[in-house]
Amino acid sequence: MKFSLMTEPHLGGTYDQQLEAALWSEAEGLYSFARCDHFLSGGDPTPDATDAFAVLAGLARDTSDIRLCVLVSPITFRHPAVIAKNATTIDQMSGGRLDLGVGTGWMELEHEKLGLPFPDWPERWSRFEESLDYLDAAFGDGHGQFEGEHYSLNADVKPKPIDIRLVIGGSGEKRTPTLAGTRADEYNFFTTTPDAASRRINVMREAAGDRQVEATVMGPALVGDDESDFKAKLGAAASSRDQSPDEMESAWRERGFLIGTKEEVADQVAGLEEAGVERIYVQWIDLDDLDGMKETVNLVRGG
Repeated sequence: MKFSLMTEPHLGGTYDQQLEAALWSEAEGLYSFARCDHFLSGGDPTPDATDAFAVLAGLARDTSDIRLCVLVSPITFRHPAVIAKNATTIDQMSGGRLDLGVGTGWMELEHEKLGLPFPDWPERWSRFEESLDYLDAAFGDGHGQFEGEHYSLNADVKPKPIDIRLVIGGSGEKRTPTLAGTRADEYNFFTTTPDAASRRINVMREAAGDRQVEATVMGPALVGDDESDFKAKLGAAASSRDQSPDEMESAWRERGFLIGTKEEVADQVAGLEEAGVERIYVQWIDLDDLDGMKETVNLVRGG
């Protein structure tokens, strides 16, 4: 199993903290450093929420060989021309290390608060599919042409990609894995049980046919070095969520999240691997606690 680090800096986190996390991930040999693309959180007080593409451009110059991933950029934030230009610029700056995740957008709150249009679901999905066609045309050799209901292109868009991997992610069990199988280099979904993961991956594989598409999951982890360490961490995490430890543990296990001692989590990782998952993004929220991040990722990896 391969591993990546996933961060959520709309919930707080400076560029320097993200850089430290990315450099640590690089030094540890993780496959990629990923971050979300949100402009705002519902927190009170509102934390810093840095721009994903601006941060990844900085990391492109401040790191050496780790892949950099936006997971994922909502098409409600940016016209596909802007996504294409940002992506190819960061790809050039990094020497071909960008994984570009694109999605429909889902957090209505940030759109409402910032005055951004938030179309209904059918229109967002339609725009999402058209954005993929637009990006194909923009990234392809020579003059790009595309004419859709929402977007159009008639230009030779440069620079062209060096090695941009397209990531399609989502929680749907049919439509999203089918689209990922036919269009993406990577299919990503939130960590779930091995049975649920297997069903989604099978749908993706059937759609992919001979195409090689990497199946990945992203989610949190609560891991203890031993039972005592796990119980202490569980108690602290449950308290911060106004839950009892038993409630939190039961909910996490039911959803298939990584939780328990390092031996238990190793079994859970093995179950996901058997289901067809090829890489896990370990999600870490609190960038003020980089020591906790490092310990958790290493325990998930079997350290």
